[in-house]
Amino acid sequence: MICLTTISRVFQMGEQDVRALSKVNLEITSGDYVSIMGPSGSGKSTLLNIIGLLDRPDSGRYELDGRDVTGLSETERARVRREKIGFVFQSFHLVPRLTAAENIELPLILDGVAPAERRARVNEALQGFNLGDRAGHRPPELSGGQRQRVAIARATILRPTALLADEPTGNLDHRIGAEVMALLERLHNTGTTLIVVTHDRELGARAHRHIAMRDGEIVADEK
Repeated sequence: MICLTTISRVFQMGEQDVRALSKVNLEITSGDYVSIMGPSGSGKSTLLNIIGLLDRPDSGRYELDGRDVTGLSETERARVRREKIGFVFQSFHLVPRLTAAENIELPLILDGVAPAERRARVNEALQGFNLGDRAGHRPPELSGGQRQRVAIARATILRPTALLADEPTGNLDHRIGAEVMALLERLHNTGTTLIVVTHDRELGARAHRHIAMRDGEIVADEK
């Protein structure tokens, strides 16, 4: 499903070049559950952003489902993201003025889904993520765990084949974080490819495959 070949990414900070990724090779098959771990600055979030087509490599080749997506235009990249990839972030990234239901509905509106189908799918998601009684609440009125559940529901409402999670429990306490991970794993068990970036060893150990990064390179890849 995902194939990265000699992917490099360099950022310029002042007059200095900082190599975030250095000739990374990585294959992730459909249905995998992968954790990417490493200290701050190891390149794990940069790698996730490239996999999610939020960033471009400076060199190398990225194939997604057998298609070279390295040089796609911004419009094409947005379409592929919408069709294939869901994102869950540490900071939730919900729209504050929209209710929980409206936040979940937003990708469906952008994708041109008819109103009747939107309502049905949003209601299904609200019930599935135990948010039925929070449908009309805005993000400031929700707990951290509820906001992350809304974010996951929004990320998966278009039924992506891959779900990318960047420190998904970073703003949650241990108990709520464990509940969120169980929810992500439930989605994985339905066939969704799950890729989780974390610095938490306990969280990372839950994955079926563990990738360790240091200084922009993959230094271990174990199942």
